[in-house]
Amino acid sequence: MTGREIEEFMRILNSRPDLITFVYGPINSGKTELISYLIKTLSKDFRVFYINLRGIYVERSEDFLKVLFDVRGRSVKECIRFALQLLPSEVITPKGKIPIPKSMLKQIFKERELENVFVYLETFLTEICKKKVPVLIVDELQVIGDLKVDELLIYKLFNLFIRLTKELHCCHVFAVTSDSLFIERVYSEAMLQGRCRYLLVDDFDFKTTEGFLKKYGFNKEEIELVWENFGGKPVYLVEAIKNKNRLKDFCKEMLNLRTNEIKQRLKILKELGYEVVIGSKRYEVDYEKVVSALRDVAKDEVLGDTIDEIAKRFLVRENILFFDLLKTILRSQSKLDLLAVRRILG
Repeated sequence: MTGREIEEFMRILNSRPDLITFVYGPINSGKTELISYLIKTLSKDFRVFYINLRGIYVERSEDFLKVLFDVRGRSVKECIRFALQLLPSEVITPKGKIPIPKSMLKQIFKERELENVFVYLETFLTEICKKKVPVLIVDELQVIGDLKVDELLIYKLFNLFIRLTKELHCCHVFAVTSDSLFIERVYSEAMLQGRCRYLLVDDFDFKTTEGFLKKYGFNKEEIELVWENFGGKPVYLVEAIKNKNRLKDFCKEMLNLRTNEIKQRLKILKELGYEVVIGSKRYEVDYEKVVSALRDVAKDEVLGDTIDEIAKRFLVRENILFFDLLKTILRSQSKLDLLAVRRILG
């Protein structure tokens, strides 16, 4: 999380809602932490609704509704009153979901009519808009990417997002994900041209990493060791701090672990095969093309369209490579992944 990213978020929030904002980046780059920080620091003029799909198994529309809604009160007016009084510290809890009367949710479950959900969401958020600036954040949105209810739920949801931002200008919408291929797919299939923007939350650069580690007493040699092994990946920096008294051993252990993980994925691919789904078709992943793609990325970042598409999707879905939508380049998910791939390839 850098000052630039916070500044960009605030610039968006202080303007009229007009576009859906995709917040994306490599895994463990601090996207959720950035969102949490902003929620706690926003003024009382904003009312944030935070829906976190991380680790949630969503097989049916009912599963999604349980994550989306928090049953509160007996009427829509009571739900609106509750939402307006919610404290920032309560947003990242079940209370931070969209409140809905119990009777209404029961009716939705009974009738299995999802259109009523979107009507309620629009009505509720436009009412909130009269007194506060509503902000809807959906974390790990790709979880419901393939869920079908008459048609794919995700497209119905994005139609609502477009209505809230581009048409009504009443609610900021942030869709947070580490799956850039999901964004690419939704962008093309949900007709989002001119209706969305992208905000990259990347790993720390060296200067930020250096400043962060210095606060915990790291000297120049220790900082360089961490940077050479982990780059500016926040989750690894935190672990490095915890293992400061055995830093060299920790770096070796993490590299060995990641090398073995990637090696195992490649072994399974080679011996058992693997398929990826693009559109409605299944495609066999070619082991040799995957290895070829890794060799290219091990040398440097490469343009996404120069790599076999099926191999690219496999490596991105396995969280070995990261596809940067704005630059259309493929690179390793982290410095540790890059070192592991180079070790495997020899």
